[in-house]
Amino acid sequence: MGIVAGLDSSSQSTRIVVCDADTGAVIRQGYAPHPVEKGPEVDPQAWLMSLGEAAGNGLLEGVQAIGVSAQQHGLVALDAEGNPVRPALVGNDRRAQSAAADLMDALGGRAAWAEAVGAVPQAQHLVTKMRWLVRNEPAQAARIAEVMQPHDWLAWQLLGRPARRTTDRGGASATGFWSAATGAYRPDLVELALGHQVRLPEVLGPSGTAGFTPEGLLISAGTGETMAAAFGLGVGVGDAVVSLGASGSVFAIHEEALVDPTGTITSFADATGRHLPVVHTTNAVRVLRGTAEMLGTDLAGLSELALKSSPGAYGMVLLPYLEGERTPHLPHTAGSLHGMRRESMKPEHLARAAVEGMLCGLADALEVLRSRGVTVRRVFLLGAAAELGAVQAAAPGLFGAQVVVPQPAEYAALGAARQAAWAWQVAHGTAGDGGAGQPEPPRWPAAASQVFEPGDELPVWQAVRQQYTAVRDEAHPGAFQREG
Repeated sequence: MGIVAGLDSSSQSTRIVVCDADTGAVIRQGYAPHPVEKGPEVDPQAWLMSLGEAAGNGLLEGVQAIGVSAQQHGLVALDAEGNPVRPALVGNDRRAQSAAADLMDALGGRAAWAEAVGAVPQAQHLVTKMRWLVRNEPAQAARIAEVMQPHDWLAWQLLGRPARRTTDRGGASATGFWSAATGAYRPDLVELALGHQVRLPEVLGPSGTAGFTPEGLLISAGTGETMAAAFGLGVGVGDAVVSLGASGSVFAIHEEALVDPTGTITSFADATGRHLPVVHTTNAVRVLRGTAEMLGTDLAGLSELALKSSPGAYGMVLLPYLEGERTPHLPHTAGSLHGMRRESMKPEHLARAAVEGMLCGLADALEVLRSRGVTVRRVFLLGAAAELGAVQAAAPGLFGAQVVVPQPAEYAALGAARQAAWAWQVAHGTAGDGGAGQPEPPRWPAAASQVFEPGDELPVWQAVRQQYTAVRDEAHPGAFQREG
């Protein structure tokens, strides 16, 4: 073949990688920040401006296909002429929290939503943002004739705004009105949220083609950032990914959609035709940053302190629910420190308790997936905090699995590029047979990584985990047994 490109339009910037289509080797890269925007609203044209800057100086010369990854949960609301009726709503817009509760009740509760689309409405979902618009901007909401997400809209713009509008399974599964289990939209939920029907993009298969640009470049289906990053990392069945941001997320590749009546698991689709169940935690690196500030240091200093302590933090257990928590469902609780004794009240033991508490909270999320039959043999650990020595030392034992820390790279853009190569191969009849009549994705090398094993200390870490669980269950009895 030749070369392909993947572009990732995140909440802050556009990153482009140009790759050899056969080997995945990165040939050149581009970057441009997005114009500074305040709040959860942005003019979609800003994404195009950033894309144009990132693709400058002939970056895309010779490219034969492009894949688009973009931030998830953005609502681009268009009128009957295809023009935005207002700025796009992006991110976890806290203004929409009451709209989420309103929608939940309107359909009959958490279990009803989980059964319908595999997800309980949250502030970030498109279906929730539409309900918020109806309540707060009824005139604008009445003008909405179709809705897109950022990667849909960008692909459509690259194609010259054709009559056909497309999305992919991954992006559709993040809307709140498409079911990964059935592979179909729920128009009744669109009407429940918005009060009228709108045009929805055609959902393409993983190796589908959205169209060709006027210059003849193939544009693949595109997908959301999470799905693109998983594809770029090369994770498969048996792998889980733990993402360490201020909040946390744990997702895995699974062959089937999971319906969770409690709403703890969100049932996404991935970029390969499989499924991507996700469990979110409210607290992750914010726990480390808060503890570091208390101790007058930074994350690196906190890690150094923690390594001076020993597993179990001299009996101290930190329940890391500093901002309430989604997993377990404790939205109004607070964090707490247990087991303090005179000999344990030292900076290094508090630092250790913070690291262990954060990781045990994420292990709780991982256990939710395991309890539903998701196989976890490896855990990929992402985020800057994954580089901390104290995190790397504790994570394999607390997760009970091999931990892989990939070297930093533009995995979402790489996933988009790999998808572009796949679509090009399928369109030209050169894709391999992946079995069951499905075309095989390009076999690009796995990400370069550090690997950490649980090792001989696994029983010690299991004891730390058991102590955390005992304290959690005593402080919050029944937190993991709630009904939908």
